[in-house]
Amino acid sequence: MSGLGATAPADGGPIRTAVVGLGWAARSIWLPRLERHPAFAAAAAVDPDPAVRATAAREHPGPALLASVDQVRPEEIDLAVVAVPNHLHCAVACALLERGVPVFLEKPVCLDSAEAARLAEAERSGGAVLLAGSAARCRADVRALAELAAKIGTVRHVDVSWVRSRGIPSAGGWFTDRAKSGGGALVDLGWHLLDVLTDLLGPVAVDQVVGSVTDDFLHDGAWRAVWRKEAPTAAGGDVEDTARAFLVTGNGVSASLRASWASHEPRDVTAIRIEGSAGTAELRCTFGFSPNRDGGPVLTLTRDGEPEAVAVPDEEIGAEYHRQLDELAALLADPAARGRAVADATRTIGVIERVYASAARTRR
Repeated sequence: MSGLGATAPADGGPIRTAVVGLGWAARSIWLPRLERHPAFAAAAAVDPDPAVRATAAREHPGPALLASVDQVRPEEIDLAVVAVPNHLHCAVACALLERGVPVFLEKPVCLDSAEAARLAEAERSGGAVLLAGSAARCRADVRALAELAAKIGTVRHVDVSWVRSRGIPSAGGWFTDRAKSGGGALVDLGWHLLDVLTDLLGPVAVDQVVGSVTDDFLHDGAWRAVWRKEAPTAAGGDVEDTARAFLVTGNGVSASLRASWASHEPRDVTAIRIEGSAGTAELRCTFGFSPNRDGGPVLTLTRDGEPEAVAVPDEEIGAEYHRQLDELAALLADPAARGRAVADATRTIGVIERVYASAARTRR
């Protein structure tokens, strides 16, 4: 085993991958892409529920079916993609890392700073690498925006928002139970936005944080995410459907953030606007898989009052996850990857905790 844990079969074949947790994300995002990607082989599918395993076997007959992560062995598996409910992320990832199995952990990587510390220790003690990160930064339009940012001088301010029209996931299920989800739209959508913000600004410290949260739509089942094709459940929960925050970094760059599962907007829109000393770059698109979107992404560069449309590569919805697998294959072979995901997650969850703390001080 190398310093990162097992990284690939000895014969140089594809990366043998186990998908842990067989919910919507595993069956709709990860298993289909692992089966198509030449660098990976979907070797195992893990879930404690026999009925869920049976459904996965019908949809994806290739992987071996396992009932527990205890059956995932480092000599047989090169990478485990952990896609269990949020409150199980840390425990499952730590169990694998401590046995020497490299892990890619779906967002949110952790639910609080204490979990981030546990993950860091598991990575150190087990000798296997933890990988993480939002697929959003792998989108072609987000990468084009990052390249455009080099043309607008010193960055002064960034606006990031992901506002859904109707998109509360699993209303009444674990997504809206704070003990299991860690939070609402801020943890779910906001983690993607903060990850993109880190990609644009670098891993800078955030000195100041203020925020607010609301739940105007949470208790009405009409605002649930019907495109996820989940069985209707009773509306409600104890998390926010909208979070707003204002941040100031240690080097003086400000950022505003809005994450909304539901709103009065007609379409789901993600908007990222970077204001620089020599111009502004703005991207309007839709993250995620919701069909409630307006056409393709629009990228604009504005200097001296003159807007200029910038071409963006056309790609199918979800292409960023295939590109993320490209990056995972490279990271598994990179010794410098050790500790990077934990450091990013520690910064991200620290900001999220401070937004919630600020909101708690002012919410009535």
